[in-house]
Amino acid sequence: MNHIISRIARCTAVVAMVVAFASCQQNKFHVTGNITDAQDSVLYFENMSLDGPVVIDSVKLSSDGSFDFSGEKPSAPEFYRLRIKNSIINVSIDSTETVEFKASYPTMAVKYEVSGSENCVKIKDLSLMQINLLNQVIALNKNYTLSVQQTNDSINKLVNAYKEKVKLDYIFKEPNKAYSYFALFQALGNRLIFNPHESVEDMRVFGAVATSWDTYYPDAERGKNLHNIAIEGMKTQRILQAKQQAVNIDPSKVIVSEIIDVPLVDNHGNRRSLTELKGKVVLLDFHAFSAPGSTQRIMKLREVYNKYHAQGLEIYQVSVDPDEHFWKTQTAALPWINVHDPNNLQSEYLGRYNVQNIPTFFLISRANALHKRDAQIKDLDAEIKSLLAK
Repeated sequence: MNHIISRIARCTAVVAMVVAFASCQQNKFHVTGNITDAQDSVLYFENMSLDGPVVIDSVKLSSDGSFDFSGEKPSAPEFYRLRIKNSIINVSIDSTETVEFKASYPTMAVKYEVSGSENCVKIKDLSLMQINLLNQVIALNKNYTLSVQQTNDSINKLVNAYKEKVKLDYIFKEPNKAYSYFALFQALGNRLIFNPHESVEDMRVFGAVATSWDTYYPDAERGKNLHNIAIEGMKTQRILQAKQQAVNIDPSKVIVSEIIDVPLVDNHGNRRSLTELKGKVVLLDFHAFSAPGSTQRIMKLREVYNKYHAQGLEIYQVSVDPDEHFWKTQTAALPWINVHDPNNLQSEYLGRYNVQNIPTFFLISRANALHKRDAQIKDLDAEIKSLLAK
């Protein structure tokens, strides 16, 4: 009897080990395939972290060039690369998929087959398009029959056409996908093709992907990084715009109430303005719901609104989010006035109020006069009470 029990126990232990192994395998991804004509070369599998490439694994290739790398399933899309010396194949992983690559060395970067991942297929397309763009730019620079101006104009046309295609065919179609994130960081040499510090339109492209990642992968470090890039780009644009507009502010925009009005359409389709709120104390808030910390800040504004609204406080919140639909969903349940500037980062009002950081708020008195901005306020409750008492 003891012998039988012992055998049953051993069998149970074996079954448990098999189940545990299967469960472990289910939580892993695999990157497999063959890279021929590379015998004795070392193939590296590297994680493209936010701080740069990190070697995860490597293998010395045999005559058939076979390899099989694996890793833990990521909580959000993650990026890797297969590398032999300077030849690289970009890889994206967002689940427990098995992605297979077939190539030969040294043409692996431009001639390879991939299966098992739509993201990796799209990343291949983007990579080949980028290489083609680079070759065209190099050819233009070597064409000595063109003047410098003609060369620059031709390059700009090529780059703008490339950006338009990538925006429409890739990024805006599925901004939550790994290949859309990948597209944001393509470069010509050491210069980003989409540069949020130089172009407002590029800033909108970054904002669209950041908003989408915030929805699908709220805790992802890459999503937070996108937000930081968006905010830094916004600062740069605001500084440039403020310098331009500080030279000549249109007198027609300055009204008798001593404030620059902000007439915009709210989330119910009604045109609103600051001047209609004369007689109330107004907290004018410039905000981006796609920015980090938005939820916590909205909760604090709710507290302020609930405490003082009945006494005459109104919040006039101006959104500069690039995604208008996202803004509407975020403001549907908010009780105060929410308007959206369709010009987003090009909003003239950010420049006129010299807003260099988002979020930023101002207090406006009952007389419709600008009182103070957030940087000047140490005790918000005390300031509001003071204005309400007048």
